[in-house]
Amino acid sequence: MLAAVAGGVAVGMNVGKVPLALPTLRTELGLSLVQAGWVSAMLTTLAVVAALGFGLAAGRIGALRMVLGGLVLSAAASLLALPVGPGGLNLLLLTRFVEGAGFLAVAVAAPALVSAAAAGADRRFALGVWSTYMPAGAGLAMALSPLLLPGTGWRGLWALTSVVLLVAAAAAWWQRRWYRPAAAGGHGPAPLATLAVLRQPLPWLLSAGFGLWAVQHFALIVWLPTMLKEQRGLSAGWVALLTCVMLLACVPGNLLGGALVQRGVARGQLLALAHSATGLLGLAFFLDGLPDGLRYAACVACSFIGGVMPAAVMSSSAALARSPQQINALQGLFMQGSQLGQFAGTPLIAALVAASGRWSSAGWVAAGAAIVGVAVGLVAWRIERGPAAAR
Repeated sequence: MLAAVAGGVAVGMNVGKVPLALPTLRTELGLSLVQAGWVSAMLTTLAVVAALGFGLAAGRIGALRMVLGGLVLSAAASLLALPVGPGGLNLLLLTRFVEGAGFLAVAVAAPALVSAAAAGADRRFALGVWSTYMPAGAGLAMALSPLLLPGTGWRGLWALTSVVLLVAAAAAWWQRRWYRPAAAGGHGPAPLATLAVLRQPLPWLLSAGFGLWAVQHFALIVWLPTMLKEQRGLSAGWVALLTCVMLLACVPGNLLGGALVQRGVARGQLLALAHSATGLLGLAFFLDGLPDGLRYAACVACSFIGGVMPAAVMSSSAALARSPQQINALQGLFMQGSQLGQFAGTPLIAALVAASGRWSSAGWVAAGAAIVGVAVGLVAWRIERGPAAAR
């Protein structure tokens, strides 16, 4: 199981390696702010429209093949970016797009491996552990950035990420005997049987709740480094450290969410309670009048409590799915919901900030998402309490 989670952490590094490297990339490659934004966003662009399709494809190709292919593809794309110089924006964007394809392949297929390797009674908690892959991988890359960027530039960070991806692929292959129930493809249920799991309303509600948390989390991720650097004048090292702590606070939240689901707490209940807390904490962070220490504590607490939501959502595939192929389909749906939330949140935040002239206005986008999230969670909770509820 840990090898599959390590694969997720490795592809998560491709998300976290960019934010702190953007100033170096802009200076060296002559990128505008808009072009730098595309470099950051290109990795998740494919997920907005194709995550569910990737999940269905994993059921036909086989989860292990999908994970191995995604890890190797991501590593190759990172290596191909190393020769990029001034004027090489198109090649850099292409490599980021290919990294995104590899990221998506691992994100939708690895949960089936985690589920196959875990004992039946532990699957919900195991999938909760899997949900730590994104904050852990992104946080690891951000923690390493201040150590590598001054001496090796962005290329050193890209090269290290490639090595980690290849090591993760080797580990997954070495542990392949544990993944046999989900490893093979092509002989599973027909596509219509796989899609049957998506006819239930609960997966769509959980995906929506996940996406609404992504709106809030993205607001924190964008605003915190801006506040620390531009308004408080902190060094790049401190900005990286404090942002990394905020991201990594999600990890114990993920584990807590997995443990609560394992104990029988309804996922909709977790979503409603967590959205209530993150909405209030997000507003506290964005209030200019509060002391900086209190605002930062609210930011970290928001990330921690919000961390229960990915665990609650992702672990639901162990209860809702009847085959590894259905697990892949559900994970694709959940990934698409998360990325749609991030994709929609970006222009909403930008429009509100541009209209008001204040970055703190982003807090109202986060608060609005939290209010809708509470409603979605309550509806999901009501469905879970019905006679056909899946626990």
